[in-house]
Amino acid sequence: MAEVILMPRLSDTMTEGVIAAWHKKVGDSVKKGDLLAEIETDKATMELESYQEGTLLHVGADKGGKLQVNDLLAIIGKAGEDVSALVAQHSGGGSGQAAPAAEEKKEESKPAESKPAENKASEAPAKSVDVSSMEEVVLMPRLSDTMTEGVIAAWHKNVGDSVKKGEVLAEIETDKATMELESYKEGKLLYQGAKAGEKINVNDLLCIIGNEGLDVNAIVSAVKGGGAAAPAPAQEQKAQAAAPTTAAAAPAQAAQPQEQQVVNEGRIIASPLAKKIAADKGIDLKYVKGSGDNGRIVKTDIDSYKPSAAPAAASQPAQAAAPAAVATSAPLGQVSFDEVPVSQMRKTIARRLSESLFTAPHFYLTMSIDMDACVAARAKLNEVSKVKISFNDMVLKATAVALKQHPKVNSSWLGDKIRINHHVNIGVAVAVEEGLLVPVVRFADGKSLSQIAVEVKDFAQKAKDKKLQPADWEGSTFTISNLGMFGIDQFTAIINPPDACILAIGGISQEPVVKNNQIVPGNVMKVTLSCDHRVVDGATGAAFLQTLKSLLEEPLRMMI
Repeated sequence: MAEVILMPRLSDTMTEGVIAAWHKKVGDSVKKGDLLAEIETDKATMELESYQEGTLLHVGADKGGKLQVNDLLAIIGKAGEDVSALVAQHSGGGSGQAAPAAEEKKEESKPAESKPAENKASEAPAKSVDVSSMEEVVLMPRLSDTMTEGVIAAWHKNVGDSVKKGEVLAEIETDKATMELESYKEGKLLYQGAKAGEKINVNDLLCIIGNEGLDVNAIVSAVKGGGAAAPAPAQEQKAQAAAPTTAAAAPAQAAQPQEQQVVNEGRIIASPLAKKIAADKGIDLKYVKGSGDNGRIVKTDIDSYKPSAAPAAASQPAQAAAPAAVATSAPLGQVSFDEVPVSQMRKTIARRLSESLFTAPHFYLTMSIDMDACVAARAKLNEVSKVKISFNDMVLKATAVALKQHPKVNSSWLGDKIRINHHVNIGVAVAVEEGLLVPVVRFADGKSLSQIAVEVKDFAQKAKDKKLQPADWEGSTFTISNLGMFGIDQFTAIINPPDACILAIGGISQEPVVKNNQIVPGNVMKVTLSCDHRVVDGATGAAFLQTLKSLLEEPLRMMI
């Protein structure tokens, strides 16, 4: 009898899982201990081993699909066994992602019997393609828990190149980082779903890898819902060469001379470097003829491109100047604005911080700290240190030491319980062009100032290059945010859940202070602690700030 496998709960906070990859297809034999699938949870991507033996008869979702915990994941039984009742039982009567093996055999025999009649009536049903069962198709994977779309940062393989398992296929930019995508197929790269710099939604067609002669048009058409297929890369040049002839045969139109200038129509294939140089020079790639494989535009094509070489009608100078007119600024007194789509990073920031601010009852504690001793100590430390130590590094170290003395501040709100952390993992807010990332310095209380300085600098560079991995920003117990380098004296920060507190660090400014009954210039820094009142009370937060103040005003104490 067929056995049902439900989506397991693979972490304490998991409510749903994403199918990162299937290692078995419908119809494959499965043994106990065989790797069945890779499941992406809210914490990590985990391998799921089969605890049943038999034939895989049904999968509850394709790669990239989501399933709630205890939803139907797969059915394993005897080959040809009817599992429609089990599928209906666990999905409310809806059809599954894949038909039972017995039904597949019946469906395969039907087109052979009725092929002549179908061809006469309509060729479309006979040529329909079951994309879910095609090994050649590579869909955009979900590379992070918040990812809904990915941007092609770079292709490492071009159309026509041979691809082996494990080779880097492309670099995909998500809302968190730029990640390398390795191929799990072998063959030739026959199609790319987007060029470098373009977006692809999760589960949309990324590329096609297979043998030469494969009907790429039929696959692209099937993936895009039966629409007109994009021209295969091998046929693009023929289509482009035919375009001027078609335009010449059409009735004369005012825009016809401009159409003759266009070299590339539809999807333009260009290297990332060529695209960047063209953007810097203001060159439209549709007017540039590519000399690479399949008409691919490379750097030399951009360098040798001359706008005067393109045929242009002398009677239409106004049309030639039209693109430049778009870039002019709005006249005085005219309403003007730009609207840009919200990036995945901004959506995540908006969602998480809105939940924090409107769910966690924030209160704020501000304290001024005399930084004279820190200024003097830093100058001496940097004389002997191999890496430059910043004030931020010193504040981070002092914070880590203070958190060990005040564990309630180093706590996390988990809804029905409070987790008091014995380890100190400090998240450091890093500003990037698209928003904000918070890499984590782990076990910061046990690290030297030099180790902290190296780690923070490395994280900052990775964040700017979008090279941070999920493990780099997970697991913080406390967060610091420093805007002092921007001349900000004081500010309040929103708590980074599930942390109970965040420390906002202002700049060091010279102010008159009273020392030994005399007014003298002093270096003063203001810090503000944002606390979640569900976890931390005012007195607890104040005691933590007092300890932090004493450590920074006598920095030798935190070296012990």
